Amino acid sequence: MVDLAGWVASLDAVVELISGRFRRAEPRQRVGTYLRGLLAGLERKNGWTLAEHAGAVSPDGMQRLLRTAGWDVEGVRDDLRGYVLEHLGDAASGVFIIDETGFIKKGVRSAGVQRQYTGTSGKIDNCQLGVFLAYASDRGRALIDRELYLPVSWTEDRERCRRADVPDEVEFATKPQLGTAMLARAHAAGALTPTSWVSADEAYGQNPGFRDWLSEREIPFVLATRNDDMLTSPDGNRRPAKVLATIAGARDPDTGNDGWERRAIGPGAHGMRVYDWTAVALDTDGLPAGWGHWLLVRRQTEPAEGKTVRELAFYRCAAPATTPLRELVRVAGARWAIEECFQTSKNEAGLDQYQVRSWRAWHAHITLAMLAAAYLAVTRATEHTREPEKGDPQLAIAG
Repeated sequence: MVDLAGWVASLDAVVELISGRFRRAEPRQRVGTYLRGLLAGLERKNGWTLAEHAGAVSPDGMQRLLRTAGWDVEGVRDDLRGYVLEHLGDAASGVFIIDETGFIKKGVRSAGVQRQYTGTSGKIDNCQLGVFLAYASDRGRALIDRELYLPVSWTEDRERCRRADVPDEVEFATKPQLGTAMLARAHAAGALTPTSWVSADEAYGQNPGFRDWLSEREIPFVLATRNDDMLTSPDGNRRPAKVLATIAGARDPDTGNDGWERRAIGPGAHGMRVYDWTAVALDTDGLPAGWGHWLLVRRQTEPAEGKTVRELAFYRCAAPATTPLRELVRVAGARWAIEECFQTSKNEAGLDQYQVRSWRAWHAHITLAMLAAAYLAVTRATEHTREPEKGDPQLAIAG
């Protein structure tokens, strides 16, 4: 019962944290009800079920909260980022991670919806795509920012945008541009600094503008790239990443050793994830003084049909020249934390269970779902430091 009271008080504190973003008492009170519904053990978490959980006879109030109620959605997003970094921030292990996830939809009226590839289903589907920024450290991980991706088919049809309440000033932006916008907000808030790390997949790693933005602010990064990415060596020669990996991993005829180093990057679904790693020096032109530039290569060895299969993954890295290989490996492994954030936010906080179509309503629901999931992450981290396995904080709200 002590834990139960503490968990409820902690959620009340989260609601109080964002209370200044609401102009009137009614939406301020309703947002607390909305957050408790998102954290409750409901099979589905949409306007109807959240209203029923709150004892309302219709979803009108919940829909009004998301669509038209007077509150600062972007301000709550900023409060969310500050809350996560205050409780989970750690200068030694923190990594900012960017990735996108899909929200499968029916129809054509939801803002940004179209047939496009999403990793959520692993195929081209009718869906919305959200680009997200997560923060992960040894203390925990949570989503801290979001942007809805608007395809060209939308931005070139302003009447369609207006029907979905997309502001007239919103124009087409690539996913790397959306990722940069979220990092810029974190940087302006003092959260993203030269002691931070940024990680993302190859859509961002192969984007020169994204890399340049980080380099100009002296923010180190480990970004995935493709095997055919043409990279410049210190001698000026340009080679594909897969060729550089072959050169780096060649066996030394004098010592008999190759260039690979075996390191674990944490537990996975089938036990500890252990891979072979090597790093190849690259040209440092355009990077801050005293920085190094590397191609990091991960080798996974698996037996298959009586033979050994080796799969390679590639990362473009930039950081102070004294950065050891183990640190690059650690950051590369941290990128998968955002997938865990997506899973937790969808399964436990209803991130993908909304029934809204408009631009503002999408951002409102997503922000509140992220805040609910962040509350769970912070509560779990707090309980872990106090006494392991004392219970699931979600039980505090489920009743």
